[in-house]
Amino acid sequence: MMDSAIRYEPTHYGFNYGAAEVTRVASDEKLGWVYIGVVSPKGQATIYVTRTGKIRIYLDGKELT
Repeated sequence: MMDSAIRYEPTHYGFNYGAAEVTRVASDEKLGWVYIGVVSPKGQATIYVTRTGKIRIYLDGKELT
């Protein structure tokens, strides 16, 4: 019987979960914004969250509108 558990591994600035690597790319505690990156073997996404909660998503370098 095969073990079907999904790999989970914490890292210094995020975690690896299955094929995804989730990382805090950059942040500014004083201004309250954060960039989070998600990378997989088939692509990458960057999520930008402002202090007020607005979310911008970039997929392979292009902003989704």
